[in-house]
Amino acid sequence: MGALIPWEPFTSRWDPFKELEDMERRLSTWFGRPLRRREGGKEALTVTEWVPLVDIEENDKEYVIKAELPEMKKEEIKVSVEDDVLCISGERKREKEEKGKKYHRVERSYGCFERSFTLPDDADGTKVNAEYKDGVLRVHLPKSEKAKPKAIEVKVA
Repeated sequence: MGALIPWEPFTSRWDPFKELEDMERRLSTWFGRPLRRREGGKEALTVTEWVPLVDIEENDKEYVIKAELPEMKKEEIKVSVEDDVLCISGERKREKEEKGKKYHRVERSYGCFERSFTLPDDADGTKVNAEYKDGVLRVHLPKSEKAKPKAIEVKVA
């Protein structure tokens, strides 16, 4: 018979919160979201790649994409359409560090970003236009004429 291995009790306890944090980390990386970590009961700062948030609306005439781009100049934002893909890109630059300023917390992210959206079949990518006001970019993507519903009056004899 083989030698017996002495039994040793587990030295660590099961921590359900650690398992939840592990699952959150995996899901966050999968969905491309920033992760907030906790170390020793305190929130740790996690610097992530900046991705502006967007809303996409649709009405009878067009799609409207609203992107939050705070404290950016319109010259720093690029909107393009290529191969039925709408791309919003740019760079939000960090404020210059001034002498005498002391930061206690920095949570806003800076840097280059790019958001891409596949155009719906009924969108006309050749007539896209955009406006930027109060930190919100609005991209208007009209629907093509052939996709717009047409009402036909039926006469009853």
